[in-house]
Amino acid sequence: MSVPSQIEALGGSGVQHARQAAPMVLIGTRRTLPTLAAQVRLIPGGPRAFGWIDVAADVTSATATSPVIGGLADLSNLHQMLKFGVALVCLPANMADRAKLVKFQLTELGVEARFVAPLDELLGKGNESPAAENSSGQSSGVQGEVRSALRKSLNVAELIGRTPYGIDRRVVSKLLSGKRVLITGAGGSIGSEIARICGEFAPEQIILMERSENALFEIDRQIGRKFPGVKRVTVLHDVVDAEQTLRQLMQHRPHLVFHAAAHKHVPLMEDHPSHAVVNNFFGTRSIADAALACGTERFVLISSDKAVNPTSVMGATKRLAEMYIQGLQRTQEATRFSMVRFGNVLGSACSVLPIWTSQIEEGGPLTVTDERMTRYFMTIHEAAALVIQSAAAEGSREEAAVYVLDMGDPIRILDLAMRFARAHGFEPVIAGRGTETSDGTPLTIALTGIRPGEKLHEELAYAAELVRPTPYPGINAWAGPKYAGASPAELTARLSMARNSPERQRVVDLLRELVPEMRAAETAGVVKGESARLAA
Repeated sequence: MSVPSQIEALGGSGVQHARQAAPMVLIGTRRTLPTLAAQVRLIPGGPRAFGWIDVAADVTSATATSPVIGGLADLSNLHQMLKFGVALVCLPANMADRAKLVKFQLTELGVEARFVAPLDELLGKGNESPAAENSSGQSSGVQGEVRSALRKSLNVAELIGRTPYGIDRRVVSKLLSGKRVLITGAGGSIGSEIARICGEFAPEQIILMERSENALFEIDRQIGRKFPGVKRVTVLHDVVDAEQTLRQLMQHRPHLVFHAAAHKHVPLMEDHPSHAVVNNFFGTRSIADAALACGTERFVLISSDKAVNPTSVMGATKRLAEMYIQGLQRTQEATRFSMVRFGNVLGSACSVLPIWTSQIEEGGPLTVTDERMTRYFMTIHEAAALVIQSAAAEGSREEAAVYVLDMGDPIRILDLAMRFARAHGFEPVIAGRGTETSDGTPLTIALTGIRPGEKLHEELAYAAELVRPTPYPGINAWAGPKYAGASPAELTARLSMARNSPERQRVVDLLRELVPEMRAAETAGVVKGESARLAA
């Protein structure tokens, strides 16, 4: 049977549906393809494949009852007819040479290749239990691999419509080479990316500090695999423990500290303000004091745009962390303290992209809080790289430098959701507004209402904070009036009462007193409870 006839035998409706979603083919063997196809079908709203390409098949062996549409020799011809942009490839380990050939041919055709390990090899890794099966009898491990592979096609930089800034690698190499670098929150999205970038510049040692055992294990494994020549130390530790933090820093004596550990989820911190105070303020105090005591040369606080005119507990506690750093710099000149403010990073844990991806897998809808809401966005890699670059800037030793990353223009969240839906082969439809514009498979976008503590629009600097460019593109420096707020000792004394306090309103009132620019959140359409936490 010819290739065109075989495609026709697959059924017109199936091919049409595939064209409406992400155009894709499956490549493998007669052993791996059935399981791969079954797992793709289990993902609600996921892409549908045009057919199977058996790397060991001759096209003449295909039949009208088989989904095999050809062999490897037919790849170019099939691509010309079907115009698929993605190939999901599942080959056993003993076919490494064939996998290289597949990769080469797909690259030549401009097709994105995403590789998935076969089921038996996944079970042989030791990180999946053979008993862990879903209702279909298939291993959840291979489905996880498939889900992960299907997510890789999204170009985040294109989604937000910006060209990422690069860094001056010569300057960064001078900053990091031969130095001991400590990263708190090293298992988180930003902390782990900072660690990976630091590994490229031959530091003497990377000290990974993280309170999550699993997250610490994973980033240590990644750094060890990618940079086997770089010494690394894992520190399973919560920075809030000031005594142990000091002991660790006196032992390792880092030249640079990147403080990324923090509570960042706005709605959750509205419910747990004392936890935000403990982690964001006292955690910063603990690591900053220890860095000063052990002679750290540079200390960088990862801050947030939510610290500017905060409307949330999270934003207010991040501003208090900034204030502590600013006050600490005024008491000494040995350690150079700085902080970096930026907006949302796409792809981080519990950011909108993983949430929306899960919602697509579940069949929708995508959730957006308010159609007016805007945010600043950049990629995790760009944010982490610019944070490292900022540490090379020559700031004042009298005032803690405040750096503001150039996030470009704010993006309306609803527009981002619509781009995201279209990038996955769907036509977005706002709930309650009809489907007349839908030319393809519709995907509903539900407007859920703004959540407690959220702003409609974020800011990166106060009006009084004049910013000036630095020698490094993408990084601006604050040039406003000197910090004249409470001293570190005063902040500590006032906030001590908020540690583990069960009186939520009392804690919030104290935050408003210490951060007088803290404003009431937008309240129109506020959603509380579980729906608030689940909304993007």
